[in-house]
Amino acid sequence: MFYVYMLASKPFGTPYVGMTSDLARRVWEHKNKLVPGFTKRCGVARLVWFETHDTVEAAIQREKRIKEWKRDWKVNLIERDNPRWIDLYQSILR
Repeated sequence: MFYVYMLASKPFGTPYVGMTSDLARRVWEHKNKLVPGFTKRCGVARLVWFETHDTVEAAIQREKRIKEWKRDWKVNLIERDNPRWIDLYQSILR
């Protein structure tokens, strides 16, 4: 299983798009500032959206497509499933 996900620093904050095969581990790394770059510098660690894919190729393609989207489109995708921008991290640990 592969995941495309979006993080934000706060509700309606700047969305960050990523892809991983281990969502819980990757979000934990973001939360503990182990991932260098934008997410570490800006404190972006709230998991606000994710979806699953069966192949790495599909996940990579989807991640690249979403990264090209306008901010409004990303916000709409988040709000469709998570209108209150709740951190979904605890829900993926079960």
